[in-house]
Amino acid sequence: MWKLKIGKESVGENGAWLRSLNNHVGRQVWEFCPDSGTPEELSKVEMARQSFSENRFQQKHSSDLLMRIQFAKENPDVTNLPQVKLTEFEEVKEEAVSTTLRRALDFYSTIQSDDGHWPGDYGGPMFLLPGLVRLNCHYFICYRSLECCPIKGASI
Repeated sequence: MWKLKIGKESVGENGAWLRSLNNHVGRQVWEFCPDSGTPEELSKVEMARQSFSENRFQQKHSSDLLMRIQFAKENPDVTNLPQVKLTEFEEVKEEAVSTTLRRALDFYSTIQSDDGHWPGDYGGPMFLLPGLVRLNCHYFICYRSLECCPIKGASI
């Protein structure tokens, strides 16, 4: 099974020959471990591989499914908030917006690496999203008085 190694983990024990001024922050390397993974994880990986093969002409990027499977296991979802659905003419209430933003922050905090960046294959304008999530979190901490923010390294 493939495993994404990030930062110092990507250099390995015998990586003394590879030097970095920033402690390898942001470095990411995929490594194949043939003996790793439970049967359930291997079946998820096989389903992702098969889905990519079937849809490769409609959707050319991988959507980082292998990384998301790995990170979902390493950083489990802390809350299980319900999805808010509104009709076309229903008034948007503060509770609905707050719940939706908490779900988004929770999702993006689960796919954030330990060193604080979001690894992956950003296609198109998606590279703006992590900054937008961080900005929303900062707004809620400073101006809306939420107790906590699930984004790692967030500060007031």
